[in-house]
Amino acid sequence: MNQVHELVMDVRDYECDLQGVVNNAVYLNYLEHARHEYLKSRDVDFAEVTQQGIHLVVVRAELDYKKSLTSGDSFTITTRFERDGRLKIVFLQDIIRRRDQSLMLSARITATALNEKGRPFVPEEILAKMAD
Repeated sequence: MNQVHELVMDVRDYECDLQGVVNNAVYLNYLEHARHEYLKSRDVDFAEVTQQGIHLVVVRAELDYKKSLTSGDSFTITTRFERDGRLKIVFLQDIIRRRDQSLMLSARITATALNEKGRPFVPEEILAKMAD
């Protein structure tokens, strides 16, 4: 279950704040996009899962900011997952600046799925795809 997915992205000017660095909230967008791409790479379509009445949700986000990305930086987001008990999945994600391989951010994103009644569960069919 430790397959690592990599996604390369570039910082866009409008993502930076007045200090010239990527705004801290933007990193959450980067991480979410990388998780969706990770799921797609494992043949899990987020929209299709939602239409089936399964709602994948983040229940906790732990981000350790190490250094700041700036406009024009190219970076790689690595994503892998692990189980956390019966009801949770943890996505372990790192953002690494490409020019010097510096670790910019390390994240632990805890997620679960909610059924149509709002009860948490982890669908076995999704886990099977992620474990392939």
